[in-house]
Amino acid sequence: MQKARELGIEAIDSSAQDPVDHLRECTGGAGADAVLLTASSSSDAVIKQAAQMSRKRGRIVLVGVVGLDLDRSDFYEKELSFQVSCSYGPGRYDEDYEQKGRDYPLPYVRWTEKRNFQAVLLALKSGQLRVDSLVTERLPLEDYLQIYGDMENSDSIASVLDYPEAPAPRGADEAERLRRSIAIPDSAYTGGEGPVAVVGAGNFTRSTVLPALKKAGLPVKYLVSSGGLSSTDLGKKYDVGRSTTDLEEVLEDPEVRGVLITTRHNLHAQMTVRALQAGKEVFVEKPLALSEEELDDVAEAAAASSRTVMVGFNRRFSPHTLKMKDLVGPRPGPMNVVATMNAGHVPPEAWLHDPEVGGGRIVGEACHLVDLITALTGSLVTRVSMQAMGERPDRNTDNATLQLKYANGSLGVVNYFANGNKSYSKERVELYYQGKNLVLDNFRKLYGYGFGSTFNFSNTLLSTRQDKGHERQFARLASAWREGGAPLIPFDELLNSSRATLAALRSLQEGGWVEVPGAGS
Repeated sequence: MQKARELGIEAIDSSAQDPVDHLRECTGGAGADAVLLTASSSSDAVIKQAAQMSRKRGRIVLVGVVGLDLDRSDFYEKELSFQVSCSYGPGRYDEDYEQKGRDYPLPYVRWTEKRNFQAVLLALKSGQLRVDSLVTERLPLEDYLQIYGDMENSDSIASVLDYPEAPAPRGADEAERLRRSIAIPDSAYTGGEGPVAVVGAGNFTRSTVLPALKKAGLPVKYLVSSGGLSSTDLGKKYDVGRSTTDLEEVLEDPEVRGVLITTRHNLHAQMTVRALQAGKEVFVEKPLALSEEELDDVAEAAAASSRTVMVGFNRRFSPHTLKMKDLVGPRPGPMNVVATMNAGHVPPEAWLHDPEVGGGRIVGEACHLVDLITALTGSLVTRVSMQAMGERPDRNTDNATLQLKYANGSLGVVNYFANGNKSYSKERVELYYQGKNLVLDNFRKLYGYGFGSTFNFSNTLLSTRQDKGHERQFARLASAWREGGAPLIPFDELLNSSRATLAALRSLQEGGWVEVPGAGS
């Protein structure tokens, strides 16, 4: 309260004086034009007081968090307006605004997230807004727990963390790089030839990629993310040498042998091209690209590079898939394969549905099953036809069926459904071949019909915990990057699976079979 008075703000102690009565006295009985609630309380009394101190047709804006059991009579009699403020302003949480830079027109939305920041920064620069007097403590970064350890009982208004000084930069470019790159304390680079960098610090990196790389003994020198904070925290856990927001720093580092890309889908192709041009081995999560043009760029960069590209089609490396391939042989004849994914519902506003960012669920997820059938048949997709459920099937790729024709005469069907029950198996693969059947249930159990001693009955050929091949995939990748050898997946198969899923979208729009470019016959 003392600080507020020093800044020219009239402050009262609500425990000693009724704030509603005080406000009425200050306004000659009219009440406040607007009330900003910045409190943090579960009590409903705060919102009731705000209504009582407002003038007729006044505004109440909630910035903090309070109880919201509203008294209708308070709002009805005064015709009050109530609004919950979104952090930063219009544009916050809007993918088109924050990720794609699509601004709101100024004549219609005067104050957006960006314009709010610009106004505050301008006020700070001009001295109209002074915050120095609000800073009540400054602490070195390593003492951050003194601030965050017990915030509820802290009397601090604003705390500042002082970061350790970086070594003097040798130039403007290096100064910018040091600003965006943070050495993770108490972590060690374990050595060995050819460390790698992981680009992307999301859930898949956290739950799957880094644990698998650590188990495979592949040292990670860099963890790259757009914000920096997520990669810094995650890097500490997995002994990553450096957290950065600067991909160029990674690509220019001669020690880095390979780059693993796990970002959102719209960045995969361009980052793959840049990494190949920098002379790095590349692992990129599916999908490889979101358009034929991007695929052409990747193919051109791969042809000009001596490095390899690997896409995260991990189901090829499941012990169940390997068992199936062993049973049908390395060069099987024509077969029928039906692969079904009980994918489940994803909210329509999710980035995966955005054609420019995620590419949709067929390109982003069903490509796994296309590649799995390719691996089982040992052939390339030549033609694709896709149908989808709904009145506007050309826009709906949540519930769709793909038909695939292969060069060796095989036929594949991919069912990608979002309207099934969660209790049913998420993935099921059925293979029909030379009077025999293989049925894979959720990458846990593999059943055979016509195999083994009980030729006319089903046998459980393999039973494991769910194993979709992630761990084996990264173990083989680490070995290949260390020791050399043939690519884990032939590049023409990677391109073919990618082109086939893009051709499926074109089939949906055109309403017929579509040839897959470059597949031959």
